[in-house]
Amino acid sequence: MNEAAPNPYLDEQLLELARHARRFASERIAPGFRERDATRVLDRALMLEMGRLGLIAPELAQESAGMGLGCMAAGVIHEEIARADLSMSYVNLLASLNGQILSQHASPAVARPWLERLTRGEALLAIALTEPRGGSDAANLRLRMQRVGDAYLLNGEKTSISAADQADATVVFARSGAAGSGARGVSALLVPMDLAGVTRTRFDCHGQRAIGRGSIFFDNVSVPASHLLGAEGEGFVQVMQGFDFSRALIGLQVLAVARVALEETWSHVSGREAFGKPLAAFQGVSHPLAECETQLEAARLLCLQTLWLKDRGLPHTAQAAMCKWWAPKLAYDTVHQCLLMHGHSAYDRGPMEQRLRDLLGFQIGDGTAQIMKTIIAREYAGREAVPS
Repeated sequence: MNEAAPNPYLDEQLLELARHARRFASERIAPGFRERDATRVLDRALMLEMGRLGLIAPELAQESAGMGLGCMAAGVIHEEIARADLSMSYVNLLASLNGQILSQHASPAVARPWLERLTRGEALLAIALTEPRGGSDAANLRLRMQRVGDAYLLNGEKTSISAADQADATVVFARSGAAGSGARGVSALLVPMDLAGVTRTRFDCHGQRAIGRGSIFFDNVSVPASHLLGAEGEGFVQVMQGFDFSRALIGLQVLAVARVALEETWSHVSGREAFGKPLAAFQGVSHPLAECETQLEAARLLCLQTLWLKDRGLPHTAQAAMCKWWAPKLAYDTVHQCLLMHGHSAYDRGPMEQRLRDLLGFQIGDGTAQIMKTIIAREYAGREAVPS
């Protein structure tokens, strides 16, 4: 939260909310940043604290167990949690994405209990879209769901799923018996992870180790038909619309990590001397950091603008895709530059190299840069001109 210059998107209420979130993140989340990476365990007790303080999915309407504060509120909280620990900020990201999906597409009887647990920090929900045969071609799915009486039977595998082995329930996309191919014919289900026939594995990932990624296997898993999200055969088209929101949140999430790394680096180059001068006196040091400052400021404004547009019901698909391709690359490049400025002290295992590891995954998951650029091109030139 940089309050050095006025921000047209953040009023005093939002700034106070950000200060509230930063105090909690600094005091409670930041101290365990390294330990959670080593143990690969997400702290459920911290989730409960976040819930009690209203720091999880505050944008949800009150009738959906939220506080009705809007997407901008979710954004400023999200970046403050991410400053302290990117993996813990996944709690916010997954809650906001899945909370929106449940509140808009699940029946009230199914949605309400899960939304209450979600906002209280009692439950972690994942989203399962990617399959082993392909990631970017998200609608080309093989996981099957078959209607049998009052339930759907699920058979197949999802992979590279954030929080796969820790989630209490998962929004699962599957090919249904409804007519249609590609995106048409894909349905979404809310699947509790304690159902018979669900098994899970965990990968040994390079970064984001506290939240983790893994595979989920479904072997004749019987899911109540009441857990269908949206219309059968229309789930992909309906539910995926919520990803514009999460892409803007991801932008703020990764930029917050880069921001704290840059703050530490300015302090380092101002205090360390070489040849009788502070390192910052050398343009080869200060100019690259000045470039990072410029680009981080611009990217953050783009992310805030996207949430501002969403709060007002205005189109924001292109802006969201810009956030998703640019911010992860910029954040990674910034932290890389910061690590080099610190030298071998940062190359050793520590906060700076962990940030670099954590950020890299966002250039792979949740939509690659190439896919995001295609979305942007379609928004400006039309789908007919940019078919794939």
